[in-house]
Amino acid sequence: MSSSAAQIRGLIGDRVKAVRGKDVDALVLHYARDVLSFDVVNPLQSTGSDAIKKRLDEWFSSFQGSIDFEINDLKITASEDVAFCHGLSNVKGTTTIGGKISMWYRTTICYQKMDGRWTITHEHDSVPFNVESGNASLDLKP
Repeated sequence: MSSSAAQIRGLIGDRVKAVRGKDVDALVLHYARDVLSFDVVNPLQSTGSDAIKKRLDEWFSSFQGSIDFEINDLKITASEDVAFCHGLSNVKGTTTIGGKISMWYRTTICYQKMDGRWTITHEHDSVPFNVESGNASLDLKP
């Protein structure tokens, strides 16, 4: 594994810990100011680290207690200054209104090394949908 790929793997490990701990500041620290994000929820796209912070605050506050989070089947491609990775993310938890969530979704994260530090410039999370019903396929498992 290249040094760059090992650094990205470490950042993904930090990301998992931060989500589990609902640590918004630790997560936002790694985003570019003008990051472009495609999330599994509305809107169609978000731009900027301020939008990421707002979304994370909303998401984390919708859960009671901690969030169980993991990224499986992680694949990393990295050069000296650009990297991307993709995998299957799983989130489990209990919402503030008592509902249980357990869903898998697809994750792609693109990094660029800026001023000697890896920074997220694009993030894409998505779920497939059933063409016949038009509904998101939230019950799929790897």
